[in-house]
Amino acid sequence: MFGRWVGNRTNRAQRANPLAGVSVPPGAGVLSCRALDPVKEPVRGAEFAVSDAMGRTVVSGGADPFGSFVATVPAGEYRLAVTAEGYTPFRGNASVSESTHSPLGDVTLQVAPQPPLPEAGDWEIEPMHSSIAFTARHIGLARIHGRFNTFAGALRIAEQVERSAMHVVIDASSIDTAVKMRDDHLRSADFLDVDQFPTLEFYSDRFVHKGGSRWAITGALSLHGVTRTVTLDTEYLGVGNGMEGETRAACRATTELHRDDFTVNWQTMLARGIAAIGSSVKIELDIQIVPKG
Repeated sequence: MFGRWVGNRTNRAQRANPLAGVSVPPGAGVLSCRALDPVKEPVRGAEFAVSDAMGRTVVSGGADPFGSFVATVPAGEYRLAVTAEGYTPFRGNASVSESTHSPLGDVTLQVAPQPPLPEAGDWEIEPMHSSIAFTARHIGLARIHGRFNTFAGALRIAEQVERSAMHVVIDASSIDTAVKMRDDHLRSADFLDVDQFPTLEFYSDRFVHKGGSRWAITGALSLHGVTRTVTLDTEYLGVGNGMEGETRAACRATTELHRDDFTVNWQTMLARGIAAIGSSVKIELDIQIVPKG
């Protein structure tokens, strides 16, 4: 069961309109909804999306501190989707009449089942089906995308997964933005200084389950001779089998690094006072692991 309406929608719609006296554009109405967890507490991180009969999103947004969402939309028939981290998505129908308030009541979101975890033991990153990518802002407008082509990593999955450990080593010289001149500059002393600091390393022994398929992996990142604490916002994708029947597990993770934290602070300013390169870099990882050996 993906969720359920609480109460009688017809009776609620017949109650006195709480928006009486509120100006609503001609041809429009107001819909509202509230997301609750199984013990009837508001789900503050809930996201709402209202789409039309063609599947096009009409309006979307997050819940307020009470788990509620209110929107003005053209009168018509809609589909409502409610999602939240750690919960199974809810989908239902919504009918909005002109110049009226259409309260959809409370939606109870059910806790999402956790995907099966990898078996305890030693695992390693399978680089052929993994990637470590980054994105940086350029001249305050565009984004530059790149990746590291050479890396290796090992994980020791503990019986209690929260006690697992991970060690990843990245070859700094393998940085690749598809432009040789730019890559040579990134390898120079202005940025990664790969002659002096040939690798980037991440070590973690703290895995925190945030609910459902979400995990936070916190560890020490060593880059450009500086070590800082970094947390990877991680979505665990589960365990499966590869083309030859081998066991695999996968995850996606993101984090944001600030260049100044690692003394990678080369910069040049444009004539209008805009930095040529943004101060932060977004890191995106798509990782598959296989049992070691």
